[in-house]
Amino acid sequence: MASIIEELITTLEEEKVLYEELIPIAEQKSVVIIKNDLEGLAKVNESEQIVLDRLTVLENKRERCVFSIKDVLNKMNEDMNLEKIIGFLDKQPVEQQRLKKVHEELKRVTGRLKELNLQNKDLIEESLEMIEFSMNFLQSARMAPGNNNYNKNASFMNDASVSRTGMFDAKQ
Repeated sequence: MASIIEELITTLEEEKVLYEELIPIAEQKSVVIIKNDLEGLAKVNESEQIVLDRLTVLENKRERCVFSIKDVLNKMNEDMNLEKIIGFLDKQPVEQQRLKKVHEELKRVTGRLKELNLQNKDLIEESLEMIEFSMNFLQSARMAPGNNNYNKNASFMNDASVSRTGMFDAKQ
């Protein structure tokens, strides 16, 4: 089991490094969202995806390690997390400490990344609200005063010239 624990620790340390790489990418994403730089956002998303692809490989490796540990401990029917594995390592204090340390570092790094992702989510939602406001403003500005007509049943009728044209020309 020592080799499985060693592989798990190494995998988690590699994951931590990749999560640390995502932090400046997420910070850069905030900047390009604020600047409304779509080309910059595409580049940031591309570099983020490269790191996420590498993380996926490590995550699969980590899951295989945890599965192997569950098998060795004969705990196949139980949910297993790092805290439980740390608890099972009482007779291996060196590995227990290393695993505990990398677990705490991972929690710290992923916590920071979660904060940045929530911030970016809020920025994107604000941008979408601003776009929606602008679209509504442009649409309402197109309706000139005096073009609103009502028929004898008090139903609203748009001026034909306004109702036939849209905000965007679909024929282009």
